[in-house]
Amino acid sequence: RMFGRRRDGTLAKVAPYRRMMPFLMRGRNESVVYFEQRLDLKKATTWIETRNTRTGQRATMFHLVLYALARVLYERPHLNRFIAGKRIFDRRGVFLTFAAKKAFRDDAPLATVKRGFAKDESFDAMVAALTTDIKVAKSDAISKVDKELGFFLKLPGFILSPAVSLLRWLDARGLAPKALIGDDPMYTSAFVANLGSLGIDAAYHHLYEYGNCPLFVTVGRIDAQTHEVVIKYSYDERVEDGFYAATALGLLRTWIEDPESWIDAARS
Repeated sequence: RMFGRRRDGTLAKVAPYRRMMPFLMRGRNESVVYFEQRLDLKKATTWIETRNTRTGQRATMFHLVLYALARVLYERPHLNRFIAGKRIFDRRGVFLTFAAKKAFRDDAPLATVKRGFAKDESFDAMVAALTTDIKVAKSDAISKVDKELGFFLKLPGFILSPAVSLLRWLDARGLAPKALIGDDPMYTSAFVANLGSLGIDAAYHHLYEYGNCPLFVTVGRIDAQTHEVVIKYSYDERVEDGFYAATALGLLRTWIEDPESWIDAARS
């Protein structure tokens, strides 16, 4: 694994100048590019309402954003790359992480969900599965990640700090235990924050240096009059150039604004 093999990815074949970029720009926030989209959701809103009436599900616009983003990462796989140990890897699978407050109180904790998205998964199946995932995350059950954090936080600081450094060192060489990073929400294709569910606008978010997530997406509140929403992206440009990313986001816009054209077409 120290020579280009990892449990979560394979060494990407990229041009020499791109292989050099992680050495010149060492951190994700040194390499971050920000992008904003304003989407017209008139068609999508009608489509979701009609679909919910027909199926009895409670799909939301956030479900559609997650589903479209996962599909884009399959269609434009270079966006699903990540940096580890100053090398660029193609990720195995598409994973999205998102967080939801367990209750609408200032002191309520965040429930974080990391989920794999299969390429052939239907929209209905994803909505049903996420409904269950979110219900479990918001319950009083202690997640695997919380259990791991609870264990490490029992360690004194003079042990915890070098332990975290050791994990980073192992991860850079593809040697981090799967038990530690498999469910870790920061080892993901993208982190998606639904700020609109809190009634606030989208905001640019930093990228986490820990883990290997190269993309942070925030979804703002939907304007009740115009049916528009702003989505903001923070993107590690070392994984691929801006033109490729812009093309992918153009595809994302098309699919979110007109879901009937591709989701319903796939069922017929």
